[in-house]
Amino acid sequence: MSRTRSEERSGWLFVLPFTISMMLFFVFAIVRTAYYSFTDFDLFEAPSFVGMSNYTALVSDELFLLALRNTIGFSLIVTTTQTVLALALAVLVNHAVRARGLVRTVFYLPSIMSSAAMTLIFLWLFQRNGFMTAIVSVMLAYRQHILLFLVGMAALHGALVLNARRSYEGVSIFDPFFLLVAAVGALALAVSCALAGLLSVFDNNLPISWLNTQRHFLFMPVTLWSVALMNVFTTVPTLMLLFLAGLQSIPSSLYDAAEVDGANAFQRFRHITVPALRPVTFAVVTMGVIGTLQMFDQVAILGDAAPLASRVTLAYYVYENAFPEGASSRIGMASAAALVLGILTITAVYVQKSLGVKEKGE
Repeated sequence: MSRTRSEERSGWLFVLPFTISMMLFFVFAIVRTAYYSFTDFDLFEAPSFVGMSNYTALVSDELFLLALRNTIGFSLIVTTTQTVLALALAVLVNHAVRARGLVRTVFYLPSIMSSAAMTLIFLWLFQRNGFMTAIVSVMLAYRQHILLFLVGMAALHGALVLNARRSYEGVSIFDPFFLLVAAVGALALAVSCALAGLLSVFDNNLPISWLNTQRHFLFMPVTLWSVALMNVFTTVPTLMLLFLAGLQSIPSSLYDAAEVDGANAFQRFRHITVPALRPVTFAVVTMGVIGTLQMFDQVAILGDAAPLASRVTLAYYVYENAFPEGASSRIGMASAAALVLGILTITAVYVQKSLGVKEKGE
């Protein structure tokens, strides 16, 4: 009996630091924010109770409604894209036969860089006459070369995989080594045809404004599409590692039994890999939803490089009201918007858990 009580005391002592930090930095902060959302606090004078005025002002503020729409659209696009790409990369790396360590290192490199550094790099890439514009212009000018490269690469890769399967079992169609060899061969083919004068080069002068624009593509500003691309590039490697750990925990006997029963690669992926990865997918989607709804740093670093209306998100809207340039702080408005963001995040995670990917695997 005394040993049981001693273990209970030890357990409470272990969770005590976390409980204190939880009460101090989360519960107290939430209660304090809720209180300020009903006041006109500006950091300098004592707060006065204003009732629901801050929430009424939010609903009538076009910038808040725009930030809400941008945040939801950004979250849907980035969470879906990064989950699919992370799973695809994990499957690709997991089936790598040769140079597996090199492939994993190359794919993981973007995640070790800080978000601020990556944002500054992307700012340079997305200049009006910058690298991304140059890439698009080159792709349009050399579209015949690119088409020949893709067709040649597909043909060479298919031939290499079929030839390898005659000698080895389990060679994946996505083997990175064969993809690399096929890419080199296709590049040599395209260069040879270009030198022989068989391919045409088209003239293009296409300056594209990726950031400093208020144009929309579908339901989101073009600027936020650029930020979404940046966000996906930096988060996919980390999520890929989670999927990779999940893939390596699936018993190979399941795949062997399915193969004996005549299941093809897609059927094995659909009926074994996807159900077994359900807990990992739940974690990845949940982390993605929370991270994208609270996305702030990359938008803040953009600064004056893009119009506010084309890059504002809910988290940045909170910051803009708390610390506006050349004006008094509107802590009441910022607190009301922060509570809306918190409720939106909790609701999105609950809906995802209830209607989306389930937490338990099969």
